[in-house]
Amino acid sequence: MHVFDTLLKGTTSESRRLFLLIADMFALSAALYSAFSLRLSEWYPELYLKAATELFLIVPVLGVAIFYRLGLYRAVLRYMGVRVLRAVAIGVVLIVLTLYALAQVFHIEPFPRSVPIIFGMAAWLYLGGTRLLIRSYYYWVITKDRHRERIIIFGAGSAGAQLALMLQNGSEYWPVAIVDDDKRLVGRYIGQLKVSSAVSIGRLIEEHRASRIVIAMPSIDAKQLRDVLGRLQVFGVPISKTPSAPELVSGAAVDSVRDVSIEDLLGRDVVPAIPRLMSGTLHRRSVLVTGGGGSIGSEIAHIAIEQGAKTLVIYDVSEFALFNIDSTLRQKFLGSDTKIVSLIGSVLDRERLERAMKKYEVDTVFHAAAYKHVPIVEQNVLQGILTNSFGTKIAAEASVSAGVKRFVLISTDKAVRPTNVMGATKRLAEMFVQDLSKRCTDTVMCNVRFGNVLGSSGSVVPIFEEQVKRGGPVTVTHPDVTRYFMTIPEAASLVVQAGAMALGGEVFVLDMGKPVRIVDLARNLIELKGLSVKSEENPHGDIEIAYSGLRPGEKLYEELLIGENVTGSEHPLILKAQENCLPHQDLTKFSTTLSELIQAHDAQAARALLADLVEGYVPDSLASDLLESPRAANVLGFPAGRHA
Repeated sequence: MHVFDTLLKGTTSESRRLFLLIADMFALSAALYSAFSLRLSEWYPELYLKAATELFLIVPVLGVAIFYRLGLYRAVLRYMGVRVLRAVAIGVVLIVLTLYALAQVFHIEPFPRSVPIIFGMAAWLYLGGTRLLIRSYYYWVITKDRHRERIIIFGAGSAGAQLALMLQNGSEYWPVAIVDDDKRLVGRYIGQLKVSSAVSIGRLIEEHRASRIVIAMPSIDAKQLRDVLGRLQVFGVPISKTPSAPELVSGAAVDSVRDVSIEDLLGRDVVPAIPRLMSGTLHRRSVLVTGGGGSIGSEIAHIAIEQGAKTLVIYDVSEFALFNIDSTLRQKFLGSDTKIVSLIGSVLDRERLERAMKKYEVDTVFHAAAYKHVPIVEQNVLQGILTNSFGTKIAAEASVSAGVKRFVLISTDKAVRPTNVMGATKRLAEMFVQDLSKRCTDTVMCNVRFGNVLGSSGSVVPIFEEQVKRGGPVTVTHPDVTRYFMTIPEAASLVVQAGAMALGGEVFVLDMGKPVRIVDLARNLIELKGLSVKSEENPHGDIEIAYSGLRPGEKLYEELLIGENVTGSEHPLILKAQENCLPHQDLTKFSTTLSELIQAHDAQAARALLADLVEGYVPDSLASDLLESPRAANVLGFPAGRHA
């Protein structure tokens, strides 16, 4: 079937005509043999066949010459209907008459007079039937491929060649062309596809009605991929890619085509992890992850099992998130020696945290639990302070009491000169960890600070994707707003490695690369879907980008450092910052007052005190709690399970 697919779809019209001409020669020979066999009722009438040897050489050649003159090879596939059968019949009659004449000219004896008549019927059946079968198969192939998306493969190397051959027998994509920048490959054939120059993509899309481009270059780095995407986005079709080289090594199939994501566009070359740092705090250790059902927490949980943790305690207030990560880990790591423990609990419940740490002899705590959405925390001030700041303080103190060896707080770039409650609460959390680290040296404590992660819950990318699906508009707060971005796996890996470097009290800052303009991110995402941005310059575009204005507490840009005192580390993407911290007595006094204000449900006063506590915190709005904190907000006597 694959041979016929190739003949019908992938070769030139001249090749298909040659194929049919040769098939006709065989059919005419078979018809002549059938005529003798049927007339004499023998499978092999040797005497008669030997006498007619010249006819078996002349009739096929003469027959195709007659058919050629009748135009039977002009419409090879599409128009083999009744009209063609009529032309075949005329040709067969001429061949039958010629056969009588040849028998006389060559004095063929014995030669039954009925043989040419039988030959004519057999020839008409074989030749006409063959054409009808090919016509039927052709339309079956066309109908089958009508449901397959026409694609152009970018990259004619080994991956592109494998992809082309595999997809030809698939049911989802139909490769209609393959292109490459390498002039040495242009003009070669991969299966039935001729390699074209990449500069001809626009023409090929129009000529073949291609609706997608698939990049088959697994070994290119992030910068090269961005360059290729920049060239392809102008053609207005969706862009997909094959798995990367590491994904192929991990077992992904070459034909596992997926849409190019914004992560691919913003991603950077992966700096290999330092094995000693990856395993140092995880291998054969008991690990507890608060907020273990969240984006970073769940990724750290994956890494812990991959690194051979003895016990993994996933601690989260959300039963739904806990169920999801528990199910995912047990399915993915079936047969792993790591004991997985899933605990529902609040980070404000010190007793439960401490019991969990002691029971499972926890060595390392990754504290990822936090409220992270700026506009929400801005309107829930007291809960933000409770969970993000006091929740960290409680988790850190529980770690010290339980004899935990290492405590790692996952912080944010919004803690640097914050303009919002969320950032201020995270900076206060860092200060609590710094202060406790000075006083309790048995537990090594550190903070790891980084920017936004791509693909996390509530992040900008899935919001933009949903808006594009609905037809727009894609909403951006401000045309000049920028943010740092990092993929979840890279961020989690760097958090683990930074935690292993800690000696006590450090604020580690992850190198996030260059900040990204959010409007550029929105534009790229729209174009990756094969759509265009609707604007004054392009009024007929598909998706409009609308500006909604900065929300309460939002900044135009984020920073990663408060001061200038920054040093490197043994990992090129992990920096160490020396951040100031209030003296213990002052911090204790402030935190006590803050706790009292929370108990009094005084959000405005708590917010004002937070501004005094956190260096650089300048609130840019007068937002306050939409709903005052419940009476149970006393962080010293807090009842279990009522807050995240």
